[in-house]
Amino acid sequence: MTTVKAYASLNANSQLAPFSFDQRALTENDVLIDILYCGVCHSDIHQARNEWGGSMFPMVPGHEIVGKVIKIGSDVKNYRVGDIVGVGCMVSSCKTCPTCQDHEEQFCESLIWTYNSFEKKAGRQTFGGYATEIVVNQDFVLKIGSNLQQDLARTAPLLCAGITTYAPLKQWGVKKGDKVAIMGLGGLGHMAIKFAHSFGCEVTVLSTSESKREDAIKLGADHFVVNNNKHDMAQLNNKFDFILNTVSANIEYTTYIKLLKPRGKMVLVGIQPIPSLVPAGALVMGKRVLAGSLIGGIKETQEMLDYCDKQNIFSDIELVKMNEINESYERMMKADVKYRFVIDIKNSSF
Repeated sequence: MTTVKAYASLNANSQLAPFSFDQRALTENDVLIDILYCGVCHSDIHQARNEWGGSMFPMVPGHEIVGKVIKIGSDVKNYRVGDIVGVGCMVSSCKTCPTCQDHEEQFCESLIWTYNSFEKKAGRQTFGGYATEIVVNQDFVLKIGSNLQQDLARTAPLLCAGITTYAPLKQWGVKKGDKVAIMGLGGLGHMAIKFAHSFGCEVTVLSTSESKREDAIKLGADHFVVNNNKHDMAQLNNKFDFILNTVSANIEYTTYIKLLKPRGKMVLVGIQPIPSLVPAGALVMGKRVLAGSLIGGIKETQEMLDYCDKQNIFSDIELVKMNEINESYERMMKADVKYRFVIDIKNSSF
């Protein structure tokens, strides 16, 4: 049994610190991956600090993983030792329920998350990508194309930030010529801009910070509006076919719902800390839709990776070492990152 080096949160009030655990045994359907890079998602902070409740400690976060296959089980057919692969938010599901059959494993009642979850068969909790290795069922391993392999650090955040923003744009039929607004310019927002721009949409970024205007345009936005400018916001009423809301702070929804055309759609991928009232009047009067989206299934995540490989789409990142994770968390809380931290696992000391 191999001892894996990692960084873990030992309780909700502690900083992440060096930690080790015994790797679970490889079964016939498993792939053992030597982790090269792991992105840092804001949900890592929420869970490490038990802000959503239900955290299991010690916790090794991380679900934006790229690495190299170093061992495979006897029944693994699609991967070979030496392959460069990815792992996202999920590592197993029942595979037989209606949602799994519909390729939306993220809604399976027996879903096993990459970390802070419990594997009944193994009799242990899962540990994520802030570690040197991970064992994953072959059906939850993703192929990384040759173009993406040229910059694996910038590929890592696609496994969560990428699919989180790609999926709702695709699922709600966003297409060339649509007027699309992206709320928030951070780890999710910057990917949403890239995808919407690549689809041929007219993209507007709504942000609280004028300082992000230049970046928004460079990333592919056509327009930028500071959302506390009442005059400029009023000019946007009934303008958009689709709004992707990446904001996790509390907002006043009616203002934004009114920016949608009749039959327009707003989809949430951020979760606000305090429940909000549904703006029924603004929805009903325009036959508008307010919906939510959670990552994507394995099939759609592979589709997204293949699309990024073809379109040369990567995340914008800051590369850090594992021992810089606590500083990175603090900077993330201040929105001081452009636009995703990625841990250089292979070149870090544990």
